[in-house]
Amino acid sequence: VARRALIASVRPSHILHFAWIATPRIYWTSPLNLLWRDATLDLLAVAKTFGVERFVGAGTCAEYQWDSGICDEQLTPIHPATLYGQSKAECGQSVIATHDVHTAWGRIFHLYGPYEHQSRLVSSIIVALLQGQRASCTHGKQIRDFLHVYDVASAFVALLKSDVCGAVNIASGIPIKISDVVRSIAQHIGRPDLLDIGAIQTSSHEPASLLAVTDRLMKEVVWKPFFTLEKGISDSISWW
Repeated sequence: VARRALIASVRPSHILHFAWIATPRIYWTSPLNLLWRDATLDLLAVAKTFGVERFVGAGTCAEYQWDSGICDEQLTPIHPATLYGQSKAECGQSVIATHDVHTAWGRIFHLYGPYEHQSRLVSSIIVALLQGQRASCTHGKQIRDFLHVYDVASAFVALLKSDVCGAVNIASGIPIKISDVVRSIAQHIGRPDLLDIGAIQTSSHEPASLLAVTDRLMKEVVWKPFFTLEKGISDSISWW
């Protein structure tokens, strides 16, 4: 009822939808994922009723089959290993298949930056080192794709304004080892002596490599990031 009343009052032409449970550690298995899936699809149904032209939702790299290593929107199987990934995938597939509204689904990879929860990788290392405490992580050999939250937002705005439909990876397209990320943080802060790389055991479910093909984002949406990783880390340290 509230969603319908809001859309009826505002009468938007475009909707960019992010709302979902994202509490660290909890969101992977929370049954609230199912409620957010249903709420998102209801919002889309209401949007269709009131003639919304374009609807873009936020998905996740957790929708993909992770042992693929490199995730391509067109080729990589959708085979989520968690309830979070499953709920996002089901929602995204329904959004993409919708008629009467131009839709797109941005799959976010690894973001970081200001306002990040303190338990996440980049922020946890920054906070520990700034406080003069030891900062622990895994062996750090995992290869990931990191994108500053400002650029994640910028990419979604560009996607919303474009006429590109379907799934689009929201990522930098640049592979980097986690150990290189945390070492860069330590060098910026000037406390590499406090890093404990390898102190935390790596989960058996964690993929060695999780990267994004970004051709659709860079070439079809025609977007590029503002932050390099070094500049983004410096910005995050300044915020903390």
